[in-house]
Amino acid sequence: MGKFPWLKSYPDFVSQSTEINYENIVEIYDQSIRNFGNKIAYKNMDVELTYHELDNHVNALIHYFQNNTRLKKGDKIVLQMPNLLQYPVAIFACLKAGLVIVNTNPLYTADEMLHQYKDSGAKAVIIVENFAHNLEKIISKTDIETVIITTIGDLLGGFKGGLTNFVIRNVKKMVPAFSIPGSLNLKKILKDNSGKKGKNVEIKNTDTAFLQYTGGTTGLSKGAELTHRNICANVSQVEAWIGENVDHGEEVVITALPLYHIFALTANCLTFFRYGSKNILITNPRDMPKFCADLKKNPFTVITGVNTLFIGLMNQDVFKNLNFDKLKLALGGGMAVQDIVAEQWEKLTGTALLEAYGLSETSPAATINPWNGKHKTGSIGLPLPNTDVKILDDDFKEVKVGEPGEIAIKGPQVMKGYWNKPEETARCMHGEYFLTGDVGTMDEEGFFKIVDRKKEMILISGFNVYPNDVEKAISENPKVLEVGVRGEKNKDGTEFVRAFIVKKDPSLTEEELIEFCRTKLTNYKVPKSISFRDELPKSNVGKILRRLLE
Repeated sequence: MGKFPWLKSYPDFVSQSTEINYENIVEIYDQSIRNFGNKIAYKNMDVELTYHELDNHVNALIHYFQNNTRLKKGDKIVLQMPNLLQYPVAIFACLKAGLVIVNTNPLYTADEMLHQYKDSGAKAVIIVENFAHNLEKIISKTDIETVIITTIGDLLGGFKGGLTNFVIRNVKKMVPAFSIPGSLNLKKILKDNSGKKGKNVEIKNTDTAFLQYTGGTTGLSKGAELTHRNICANVSQVEAWIGENVDHGEEVVITALPLYHIFALTANCLTFFRYGSKNILITNPRDMPKFCADLKKNPFTVITGVNTLFIGLMNQDVFKNLNFDKLKLALGGGMAVQDIVAEQWEKLTGTALLEAYGLSETSPAATINPWNGKHKTGSIGLPLPNTDVKILDDDFKEVKVGEPGEIAIKGPQVMKGYWNKPEETARCMHGEYFLTGDVGTMDEEGFFKIVDRKKEMILISGFNVYPNDVEKAISENPKVLEVGVRGEKNKDGTEFVRAFIVKKDPSLTEEELIEFCRTKLTNYKVPKSISFRDELPKSNVGKILRRLLE
């Protein structure tokens, strides 16, 4: 960073160093409980939980762990649930008890669960009942000793919680039958241990806090080992970026991305918790009418999301008619934010949609656009404090400004390594730099841009074609709602571009779209095949999965 003197004209967060403000995540938690006790910490399905109420539940669960299980510091515990009030309770209780959290997508199949459970060596699990039938299939093949079952309605209050569970079980039939002898009920645990406190556990900053499994887009998922220092460094880095832009104890944050995803975990659950914010937990953001109803009832100041989430919202009439006067920050990550989406968002809400970049392996934030400063649409922004970002060629040499290469990141937020995979760890490191597998560029002002995933590049007649470029062009067609692009092979082994489209306007034709592409793209980048679909395959956070396009 020191070689760019022009950075002096940028906001304060662009500096060479900042202190890591916390020894461990527990310090962040305890500080916020003291400072914001009677403020609302989390809200879900119209039910609120204050910081003090959260702390009572957290202490109850810690007491249970220490007095009724064999769990000890360093043991792994799986958390597998959507965004519910009990999720942050479980997160903070596990961290304060010195346990290592294995965040797991509740929609995983039994086989996907088995890989993650076995690879981590987890001894315990807290799982929502809707998915316990999959746990029943695999539990005998794991090291799980303690099974705690929670329900959607556990913390919604007596009548509302009971009614919610009745509808989910008996009307919507969303809870397949299961039998797990010896399993425990989270609601009963919290009730029986209410008012009790466990013993303090000494947590070092080098202790592992999370095994954050990657999405497995290149094979079996790997557990990125994130220490308390990694997470605290990232929170401190983001604090430097935030500066004086938030009001302590007053922000209302929309948490639609699942807390088991690293973006929402660090940004929403931890960073904005530090500011005493009210997190509105959205259990099912795919239910857009219900989601928008929650937004209307909760005038928000901050929202985080992925590109497809912002597209979905802007296509809802209720959302278009919301009052955005209080909105301070919209932050996009997890996948590329398309220019047209950012432009439409700012026009609709009056607030810029800022793009950030990071990975599970970097806790996650590495670069971010300035807030209330000089942001660039289409850019992932500038490096966070204490973060060095390079663009490297295949020989690990820095490329010239504007040329594409692999993004490499060095900083205190970079993971300890992949759990039990030293060879995989060594393969992704170049000295102190983490090799991301993403191709990017840096412009003359030091802003970085994602070109695409290195392994998803399409080679046509010796030319590199990046799916992001093609998707960006197609997304500018007003008749297109969503687009995904990947390469396919001809019989002779050569590649061509194939696009998968969800229509916004039913009148759109393949010929019309190809002609549109010819006005936006050089000939070899124009799709040779267009396939229309009702929906595109997406990850748990809404990222389009190109490998599953068919």
